[in-house]
Amino acid sequence: MTDIKRVGVLGCGLMGSGIAQVAAMAGYDTVVRDVAQPIWDKARGGIEKSLAKFVEKGKVAASDRDATLKRLRFTTTTADLKACDVVIEAVTEDLDLKNALWKELDALCGPATIFASNTSSLTIAAMAAATKRADRFVGLHFFNPVPLMPLVEVVRTVTTSEDLLVPYLLDAIRAVERGVGSVPDIDKAMQLGCGYPMGPLTLLDFVGLDTTYRIAEIMFAEYREQRYAPPPLLKRMVLAGMNGRKSGKGFYDYSVDPPKVQDLGV
Repeated sequence: MTDIKRVGVLGCGLMGSGIAQVAAMAGYDTVVRDVAQPIWDKARGGIEKSLAKFVEKGKVAASDRDATLKRLRFTTTTADLKACDVVIEAVTEDLDLKNALWKELDALCGPATIFASNTSSLTIAAMAAATKRADRFVGLHFFNPVPLMPLVEVVRTVTTSEDLLVPYLLDAIRAVERGVGSVPDIDKAMQLGCGYPMGPLTLLDFVGLDTTYRIAEIMFAEYREQRYAPPPLLKRMVLAGMNGRKSGKGFYDYSVDPPKVQDLGV
């Protein structure tokens, strides 16, 4: 078993920055790679804000927050991850992009390094095949928001975790389309009825509507199940650039505080 001391994270969007935060909080030196400094400047700011909330609520000591931030390092150079014991990938759901990174890292990292993907829709086998370490390649699927959700799915085979989550999100969109309930009513119903920390439409804004749309397309192409097909409302919103929090608008308008429900014309 590898003695894990250093963790590498590919991508520092919403999921990647959350993964980096929990790795550093757990005591691991953490190296985060993304394509440009402005991206990881934003990610580091988000991590600092998250940790500040933990300190404010008494869940993390100020000294532990400072130690966590010291364990974090950001880079644009993939080779800076070569000394990591585990590399966790959280980039865009594009198999060619992921595999290009895996091939590059496979040549850089030692044979004991474990590769893990946080993919929401692509099969682990399709990525493992791009490397020479299929026996050390796993799916490590975190749930959003990562610092608040203790559940992590470890995928050893070609099973897909999105059979649980994505159809639930798509069903919530269809409920809005069909007038079953308003956006806040559907969110509140799932929070109160199921004890979820946030409703499905708020979660969609966090995940990114464009990301969910691409996942749904991949799943529908693979399984040809109508329930996995992207709802028309989701497609229209993505075409309009309404991708959720990262674009400022999704099911909610984030240009105001607190966010208000977006008029979707349904």
